[in-house]
Amino acid sequence: MPVDVAVGVAGGAAEDVDVAAAVSGDGAVTAAAQAEGRAGPSVGGVQAAGELGLSRSEFARAVQLGIVRAGPPAAGGAARYARAELDRARAAEGTPAVLRERLETVAGAEAAAAVLGVGPSRFTRLARCGHVVPVGYRINRYRAVVWLYLAGELRQFAAREPGMLRGSAPPADRELMAAGADLRPRTWRGRHVGLLLRRTADPWERAAVLASVLPEDDVRDAVPDPAERIVLAALAPPPPYGHPQAPAAAAVAERLLRAEPPDEVHWYRTSLDFALAGARGQSKSTGERGPT
Repeated sequence: MPVDVAVGVAGGAAEDVDVAAAVSGDGAVTAAAQAEGRAGPSVGGVQAAGELGLSRSEFARAVQLGIVRAGPPAAGGAARYARAELDRARAAEGTPAVLRERLETVAGAEAAAAVLGVGPSRFTRLARCGHVVPVGYRINRYRAVVWLYLAGELRQFAAREPGMLRGSAPPADRELMAAGADLRPRTWRGRHVGLLLRRTADPWERAAVLASVLPEDDVRDAVPDPAERIVLAALAPPPPYGHPQAPAAAAVAERLLRAEPPDEVHWYRTSLDFALAGARGQSKSTGERGPT
């Protein structure tokens, strides 16, 4: 069975993702980009953002979505970006304004509802029922999750589903809301995992992505060999861009990274078993455990 699908996602796409290891913070990239220098076939994140006319957060989102793909990392592990890749991204997206429009995000139900031209309560229902899928999250000072959405995707949804923006909720949505359902964490996880899986064809790295969203007990059951668990832990992806550093906020965000509903856990567990079968087969042929 394929394991690179966005698990359980209703509406929303799985796209390439990467971690902008050399990118942190926000704001326009100016003097810092100059300091990185322009020599060499690849550049760091600050320089790459500057050359594309993006802020640091915009560049991080471009990397997350696979619009810009990282090359081999530097000796210290920092991400590097080939000049050919930056040229490709410029040619594909056109002007920086076009690229920034594609990367535009809105935070929270009120801002997202304004893009759709609906009220916040209707938007919240659409998001909770899985019709629109978050691209990221923030944890505010009250330790509440603030979901982020791509403005372009919201506009596409409005054009594609005008009937969802007015009138009564469909029966399926009414049932979900009556049950207190909130699919936002699940649909975001599905998107996040799909993006990560598209980054690599290596079976051990793919298995590590799938293991990273499972509860620890399920990982131990699926991977009884401690040596294999060490490999998977070493290859586990870092937290997504924007994951908080403060312990209290990080504890809230950590819950978003783990599958919870039993059917979701079962799907990831089955997908992990499938990925591990391929990884173990590779190890038998190469004589080594871990990625090639």
